Amino acid sequence: MTKTDTSSAERYLTVPELAALLRIKERKVYDLAANGTVPCSKVTGKLLFPEQAVHRWLARGQTGAGTDEGPRPAVFLGSHDPLLDWALRQSECGIATFFDGSQDGLDRFSAREGLAAGLHMFDAAGSTWNIPVVEAAFSGAPVVLLAFAKRMRGLVIQPTMASRIETIRDLVGRTLTPRQIGAGTRTLFDHLLRDADILPETIQLRPVARNEADAVLDVATGASDATFGLEALAEQHKLGFVPLIEERFDLLISRKAYFEPPMQRFLGFLNSPAFAEHAAGMKGYGVTEAGTVRWNG
Repeated sequence: MTKTDTSSAERYLTVPELAALLRIKERKVYDLAANGTVPCSKVTGKLLFPEQAVHRWLARGQTGAGTDEGPRPAVFLGSHDPLLDWALRQSECGIATFFDGSQDGLDRFSAREGLAAGLHMFDAAGSTWNIPVVEAAFSGAPVVLLAFAKRMRGLVIQPTMASRIETIRDLVGRTLTPRQIGAGTRTLFDHLLRDADILPETIQLRPVARNEADAVLDVATGASDATFGLEALAEQHKLGFVPLIEERFDLLISRKAYFEPPMQRFLGFLNSPAFAEHAAGMKGYGVTEAGTVRWNG
């Protein structure tokens, strides 16, 4: 029996319902979903929009994004990345972490629950990363988007599956550990499934993993045939890997926090030999642009 991670505790809006809520045409809803502006997922061939995330997205546009008054908690939000996690600890910058996906990080950053967020949000319309969704949400706001890493992502598989899972189409009928709706990984995976004309219900979905490490651990323990994960973690666990796409992982940072000692300490560490050496030991990572400005609000 196919399992899904759609919780009965959360209501999902359909395209007509979201169009009515926003007072726009349904065609515009499809455009918002395609460029990643509004949180959504495709289930059984239909676009669905988690109601709570949609209301947080709407609130973001009403909270005065052009101002950044008062202190923010010293918390790094957004998507989990093992290299980022390590660098924050190793730099001794004192910034705490709360990683629960790109969309969650964007929402919480907008609500001033942290001073930065890690993002890897794919814009299908322009085949680019992060800038369109950040520009749509924070144009004119005192924030900056910095490059962190390029990462190779693909199918992390059990070694015994190497001859049976060679493309994304080979996932049909297999068990796969997904990430939660709203995670950049999940949004990208759903996009790749659509491109390959694969219905999600043809894959046996296990319960969601809420970070990169837990998703790969499911495969390593034999609980799942595959997950859509990072090459570096596949290598670490001696698992098979089918490369699918190189993605950009960027850092959205409050401009005020950018100039304060904790963030300056962390950003300074990104230029250190220790950081470069550690990143070089992680397969599938490229960090030559780490710390450079990609977009300035």
